[in-house]
Amino acid sequence: MTMNCVRGLALGLAFGVGLAGSIASAQVVIGDEKSQPESLTVAPGGTLYVGSASSPFVYKVAPGATTAEKFVDASAEGPGTFFFGMLADGATNTLWTCQLTPVPNTRPAQRHTALRGFDLKTGTQKLRWDLPGDNTTCNDFAIGPDKALYISDTSVGKIYRLPAGATTAEVFSDSRVLNGIDGITFLDGVLYINNVFFNKLYRIPVDANGKAGAPVDIWMDQPVKGPDGMRAANGKIYVAANGSGMVASLTIDGDRAHVTVIKDGLKTPTGVEPAGNTLWIAERGAGKAVPVPLK
Repeated sequence: MTMNCVRGLALGLAFGVGLAGSIASAQVVIGDEKSQPESLTVAPGGTLYVGSASSPFVYKVAPGATTAEKFVDASAEGPGTFFFGMLADGATNTLWTCQLTPVPNTRPAQRHTALRGFDLKTGTQKLRWDLPGDNTTCNDFAIGPDKALYISDTSVGKIYRLPAGATTAEVFSDSRVLNGIDGITFLDGVLYINNVFFNKLYRIPVDANGKAGAPVDIWMDQPVKGPDGMRAANGKIYVAANGSGMVASLTIDGDRAHVTVIKDGLKTPTGVEPAGNTLWIAERGAGKAVPVPLK
């Protein structure tokens, strides 16, 4: 996710209805000028959850709703608190979030961050794990074939692994090339990550004992500037490129990736989420979530 907390106009959310994720014609507008969508996710049944990178709220838009409502309020966590990654885990009825809170009076600025899990229906907190370190950036996550949650930390360049049912995560990979890690996803059981600082894509090999090896550089056949949120579906990886103003699909062939632009001309796209036949885009710079046909 991008590091700047962009201030802008109201957050507009076009919403999907039904399990197929069909696109509705209406738009749901959140009347909060400080709410900027950094990441989003869709739960089973079509409910859309959107995090804010400039206010301490997570918003929820129910299928067929005409308004968005505040679902999580983290204003008590401290001034400047905001959210990055969002992931709905239907199997455990959990909304996973990355919460970031600035540390007062630090130069350069530092943040303490936490992985927080909430009940998808009620918003009740189910789990909280504070990332270790004085300056951390819990950014995004993916659920692996082992049902564990894999968490990216941009500031310290690490991947953490939270085993299913556990309350504390462990370091899974801390290679130096992970400094700047952002998006993280599994495609066909293989873990892929990107680097928002250096415009790179990597595969993380895992040995028979479940230990991570050195990241393998995946060459992309077209520049992808500022690769950000990343999800997999239909045999492809979908990535938001905040520096290119586009969303693209990546078709992986060994150590190469073919880049296909799905939508360009976007204002700081930072997140993607495939849902049925729709690809949701968090267009942070425009203050809205954009649905486009999934290709």
